[in-house]
Amino acid sequence: MLQYQNVLVLAPHTDDGELGCGGYISRLLEEGTKVYYAAFSTAKESVPAGFDNTILKTEVRAATKVLGIEEKNLFVYDFQVRKLNYVRQEILEELITLRKKINFDLVLMPSLHDLHQDHKTIAEEGLRAFKQTNIFCYELIWNNLSFNTQCFVKLHEKHIQQKVLALQEYQSQSARDYMSKEFIYALAKTRGVQIGCDYAEAFEVLRMVV
Repeated sequence: MLQYQNVLVLAPHTDDGELGCGGYISRLLEEGTKVYYAAFSTAKESVPAGFDNTILKTEVRAATKVLGIEEKNLFVYDFQVRKLNYVRQEILEELITLRKKINFDLVLMPSLHDLHQDHKTIAEEGLRAFKQTNIFCYELIWNNLSFNTQCFVKLHEKHIQQKVLALQEYQSQSARDYMSKEFIYALAKTRGVQIGCDYAEAFEVLRMVV
């Protein structure tokens, strides 16, 4: 596995990054890599009844802190959920601003084949902004019509446990099936079986610069 210095995680909504690559984030930080996390919508309009509509801002800070991401490396934007495609130019400009500030050698983002309109928008604009950078696409299987498992990252149970603990900070999203500990472990175990190890996360290789 290549050693990266600066990795950027693009999350259309708070929690997408942890769901897609929380284990790899944990491993990267353990190896001394600086990890930056950009979330583009806090989904105020979709917060379940009984929670403050700003709860996801609090939860993403707590979750990324559990993983070990420094608060100064967390960028949270307030674009409207399910309407990111209407502001793609503004999103692209924010991505270019980040690119100019920090020399990223790997970007982790959703798949271009993701069915969710917000996820697809972030993937498309991420590719435009970072077309000269290594790009791996993480899987969110409930949204992926297809997914090419071209890259596997070997993980230990401690990395999956860290991912689970981070996701548990999202109390407002706990009713979703894919947030369960059982699902997180099952998918990591499945990917591990494919490459002969205990646990893994899979990625599509969109761009690899050697």
